[in-house]
Amino acid sequence: MLADVHQHLWAEELIEALAARTDPPRVRRVDGAWMLEVPGEASSTLPRDDVHERGAEARRSGLGLVCVALSSLLGVEGLPREEAEPLIEAHERGVRAAGGPFRHWAAVPLAHGGDGADVDATLDRGAVGLCLPAGALAGPGSVERCGPLLERLERRRAPLFVHPGPSPWQPALPEAGPRWWPALAGYVPAMHRAWHAWIAAGRRNHPRLRVVFALLAGLAPLHAARLEARGGPAGAARDPGLFYDTSSYGEAAPIDAMRGQVGAAQLVYGSDRPVAPPPDGRLGVQAAIAARNASELMAPLPAVTA
Repeated sequence: MLADVHQHLWAEELIEALAARTDPPRVRRVDGAWMLEVPGEASSTLPRDDVHERGAEARRSGLGLVCVALSSLLGVEGLPREEAEPLIEAHERGVRAAGGPFRHWAAVPLAHGGDGADVDATLDRGAVGLCLPAGALAGPGSVERCGPLLERLERRRAPLFVHPGPSPWQPALPEAGPRWWPALAGYVPAMHRAWHAWIAAGRRNHPRLRVVFALLAGLAPLHAARLEARGGPAGAARDPGLFYDTSSYGEAAPIDAMRGQVGAAQLVYGSDRPVAPPPDGRLGVQAAIAARNASELMAPLPAVTA
C-alpha cells in the first residue's frame, strides 16, 4: 500500500462551518467563489475541491491511505474552545463522509493549554495521529507546554504531524509583502524553529514519539553541521523517529540533499493536495518510494501499556 501523509480537504461540512463565522478564519462568497480569510494573511480563493474526484485520483495513484489535516494556517487551534470545536468537528465529519482512502489528522483546541483527553477522544474516533501548528512548537518551552498531548500520542503509538501555522498563544500579525511572502518568509522559518525545538527538548522528553515534519521541515536538517559546530546535539539529523514529507519541493535537488542528510527511509510522501498537486496527477519514481515509506510510518503500532 502507498500513503500520502499530507492532504487537505475543503469538504462541504468545513466550508459551512467557516461560512457561519463573522471573524477570521472564515469563508465568504465573492463573485460566486469562496474567499478564505485567515488572520495575518491576504484573502485567497479556495481551490475547487471535489471529494469524489480526489478519491478517484488517489486510487489512480495507487494510494491506499490519504491523511487529511485541518490546515493549521487557519489558526483554529488558537481559538477559544467554544469556537474551535465546531470547526474541528466539521473537519472530522467531512473526512469521515469522504470515506476511504481518507482518514483525518486530529486537531485539538490549544488556546488554554492542550488537554490529553482530547487526543484520546479523537484517536478513538479514527484519527491517524495529531497535527500541531509549527507555532505551537516554536521553542523548547512550547514543546514542554504541549507535553500532555505528546505524552498521550506517545502512549498510543500515534504520530505527530507538524504543519506550518501560527502560535495558538499569540495573535497572528499581518506582514507587508507580496502574496508569496508568508509561504517563504513565514512558513519555512517556523518549520526551522519547530525542528530545532524538537531536537532541543522533544526527543529527550518523548523518546518513542514519531514526528512528521511538513515541507521537509523547511530543510532545517541540512544545517546539521552548523548545529553541531555551535554545540547542538550531534546526529540529530539522523534520528530514526523523525520523518519529512516531500510537499512543496517536488523531485528536485532539495529532496536529494535531504535524502543524503537524514536517510532515504525518513522521507515520506506528502502532496499537499489540493494546494500543490503533481502536474500529471501521478507519482514519480521517488514519490512512489516516499509513499511506501509513508505507508510503513502510518502502520498501526500497539499502544504502550506501562
